[in-house]
Amino acid sequence: MARKVTISRDIILENGLKMLIRDGYSAVNIKSLAAEIGCSTQPLVWHFENMEGLRKALAEYARQYSKDRAAIPKGTSVEAIEAMGKNYVEMALKEPNLFRFLYLGQNPLGNPFRLEDVVGVDGGAKLLADITRETGISGRSATRCIWNTVIYSHGIATMIVTGVLKTTESAAMAMVEYATDSFLRKEGARR
Repeated sequence: MARKVTISRDIILENGLKMLIRDGYSAVNIKSLAAEIGCSTQPLVWHFENMEGLRKALAEYARQYSKDRAAIPKGTSVEAIEAMGKNYVEMALKEPNLFRFLYLGQNPLGNPFRLEDVVGVDGGAKLLADITRETGISGRSATRCIWNTVIYSHGIATMIVTGVLKTTESAAMAMVEYATDSFLRKEGARR
């Protein structure tokens, strides 16, 4: 009779993500993750077959975790644009290992998105419509504002994670707000 699996795939991935955030991607392997969970390596091998399978599943899990946390917030469209940028900065400040994994080349699945897809996130069409209605700028101009905010914020986050920029959370968030406002004004937004 086959043994009942008591360590679920979700438990493994939750603990893998916790290790990745705390210790970095290179610290996550089948043996260290089994020790973290407090089990043998067998459940990990059973669920993922090998380290490559675990890495790919963990990458998808980390992407979904990041996407869930970056959902477009309620409020004005301008606050939503700022939130897109602030999410990068917050991750860099609070979960730098996750930022490195997702955005600085450690992810085995490659880049998490293309810039063209940024506006296509859940609620993206509604966000663009809200921006054009609230600010009077075109959809194309709104898309440029979002892209510019994401690029600028990603730059700040990368500088934080790599140690080039030492700043406080409030100062970094103020930079994102200022930049977003500047991008909107450049496009002719009324505020």
